[in-house]
Amino acid sequence: MVNETFSAGEIVYVIIRNPHVQGVANVQQAAIVENPEQRGQLALFVYETYYPLSDEFAIFKSEEEAENAYQEAFSGAVMDDGDLYG
Repeated sequence: MVNETFSAGEIVYVIIRNPHVQGVANVQQAAIVENPEQRGQLALFVYETYYPLSDEFAIFKSEEEAENAYQEAFSGAVMDDGDLYG
């Protein structure tokens, strides 16, 4: 995930929270690109914005990995007694 080596031009997937609606998040396709503000460094390009790569982002190589992480983090799981967890 975050500690993997990425290359410019690579398509990745991230989980992004909606800043306007609490509790809403989605999996979004993004691109790894050369950072236009810092030569020699890579950035995450999503929603027409460049974000320097950092540990703040959970970056996934496949949409399936991102969807699985999303389900783990945001969907309520049913416990053995029928109560919702999460």
